[in-house]
Amino acid sequence: MTYILLALAGVGVGAIGSMLGIGGGMFMVPLLLLTGLAPTSQVAVGTSSAAVVANGVSSTVAYLRRGATNWRVGLPVIPGAIAGAWLGQWISGRVDSGTLALGFGIFLLYPAVILLLGKQPKDLFRGRGRSGISLVAGLGIGLVAGTAGGLFGIGGGVILVPALTLLGLDIVPAAATSLFVMIPSSGVATVGHALAGRTRWDLALPLAAGVILGSQLGPMIATRLPARWLRRLFALVLTYSAIQMILSGLS
Repeated sequence: MTYILLALAGVGVGAIGSMLGIGGGMFMVPLLLLTGLAPTSQVAVGTSSAAVVANGVSSTVAYLRRGATNWRVGLPVIPGAIAGAWLGQWISGRVDSGTLALGFGIFLLYPAVILLLGKQPKDLFRGRGRSGISLVAGLGIGLVAGTAGGLFGIGGGVILVPALTLLGLDIVPAAATSLFVMIPSSGVATVGHALAGRTRWDLALPLAAGVILGSQLGPMIATRLPARWLRRLFALVLTYSAIQMILSGLS
């Protein structure tokens, strides 16, 4: 019964995560901890990371059919995201992540407020959306997002999506591109956690099965919702994530 419930939870997480461009770890990690299925935060993060990979792959396939992924923006981000993911999972096993969680939480409040106002971060700057970014900018964005994903098991989407909108992408292409970048970065984090014995595969597999199904629904919804509604929905999830990180850092 536990595995069935995990799969059902995965469907919901996959639908929301793929719609907003996030891995879904911000929901899965608390779920695994609050139910007592994961004994430690590190195990919850490692288990969640495996399901995030499934979300990235399934969502990317769905968005590819709709032509929403911006490859020219996504590809320069991947190397930094991979390096950050490995760094994040390495840190998680050696350092108290409370201070980092507090810092990330405070940082996330900025794009959350902007999006709640119905705007995008790019609206604060002049210029139009870009078709590509420099390798240096991509490496920097990827490094921060990958580190957050590897450290907290969140997939990095809460960093990537606001960053990509700041660079000029609208919310749907930003979500699609974020999930594309998430595939290799979450894969690296998952391997690192698994090698360190921090992955419960008996829990990750039913979660991933549900996520794969749910993540086919999210892109369909995202491409039909008005962009303003989607931005505000993402802002609510971002606010929730920021508060959780701040509380985690203060505890």
